[in-house]
Amino acid sequence: MRILMIGAGGVGDAAARIAVERDFFEALVVADYDLGRARATVAAASARRPGESRLVAAYVDASDAESVARLAREHQITHVFNAVDPRFVMSIFAGARAAGANYLDMAMSLSRPHETRPHELTGVKLGDEQFAQAGEWEAEGRLALVGIGVEPGLSDVFARYAADHLFTTIDELGTRDGANLVIRDETGAEVFAPGFSMWTIIEECLNPPVVWEKDRGWFTLAPFSEPEIFDFPEGIGPVECVHVEHEEVLLMPRWVDAKKVTFKYGLGEQMITILRTLHALGLDRTDPVRVKGVEVSPRDVVAACLPDPATIGPRMTGKTCAGVWVTGTGRDGAPRATYLYHVVDNEWSMREYGAQCVVWQTAINPIIALELLATGVWLGAGVRGPEAFDAVPFLDLLCTPKPAGYGSPWAIQDRTPPDSLS
Repeated sequence: MRILMIGAGGVGDAAARIAVERDFFEALVVADYDLGRARATVAAASARRPGESRLVAAYVDASDAESVARLAREHQITHVFNAVDPRFVMSIFAGARAAGANYLDMAMSLSRPHETRPHELTGVKLGDEQFAQAGEWEAEGRLALVGIGVEPGLSDVFARYAADHLFTTIDELGTRDGANLVIRDETGAEVFAPGFSMWTIIEECLNPPVVWEKDRGWFTLAPFSEPEIFDFPEGIGPVECVHVEHEEVLLMPRWVDAKKVTFKYGLGEQMITILRTLHALGLDRTDPVRVKGVEVSPRDVVAACLPDPATIGPRMTGKTCAGVWVTGTGRDGAPRATYLYHVVDNEWSMREYGAQCVVWQTAINPIIALELLATGVWLGAGVRGPEAFDAVPFLDLLCTPKPAGYGSPWAIQDRTPPDSLS
């Protein structure tokens, strides 16, 4: 396997540090529009393994499909791994296909709200542009594995596992994401600094969230709808979660039988207030505005004013949790409610990998998927989500101690079924 990873930001840098410990690939080209950043990632990752020479840095314009294809051809790439934000999905997707390579991403092609009823009906859904080409990818015998980060990604693997091994019928697949992370400045004061791309956070949280119901299909709600308190494990505790647009809702129903699919995220009151203010001021817009003769995107400016998520790890404390809350009927015929989850402590990820926990938790999953594809454990063609594959090999690799696996445990927590609550 010869991998072209596009993006040497927080997730890409963490992915390279994880991948270098494994033997399943022949070459990993780390490409970025900032060649210096790509070189820094290659140097940091290679230093983790004495004698390592499989990683090289390169320049790429992720917005240009031909730039992607040319680089993939130059290095005889078999798999293009997209590690940049979702506005570049379609150009990288097209470049990989033009080069005859397989493709992986962690976020799918962007949505566009319904023009007249955005909080009721879907317009262009996440991933629609990619799924429109599924037939061509399948006919060409190549795989586009979409949404293989943590959420989407690991959450989708959990959904597949629950359907295959824990439940006979599923009432709801509810992805629930929460954390107790705190970032402080040099004086010890708590500051606002998102652990993930602010550009992506704005895109996800201000678009109308999508819900899927078996009898209704996909429909939308207003942003931040239906708040609920979800109790997260391992000391994180209760967090208010709200509906957010996310790929799981567009992926899970295609391969997993459930009556309802939702995604709720623990944003917190401060983040919701900031997002609403950005929207009210028009600072969430992506189309350029003219400022003193210069064309700038307001959202790009907001993202540029905040700390790079890759740099905040040393000032961050706490844990992040990704998981799926599944309700329905268990294998014994009784009502069941189960949370399948994965927790990462920032202190651990910084100590072991020099990567903050949010980006590390995202980065490990595409690397595991690449290993399963390299070894032939996962096979397929077309445009597919993670839930289209057997979950057991993935989860086994994730939790098995090193060097056989990746040494990052996941867990199952059974709770009182909703119908049993008084």
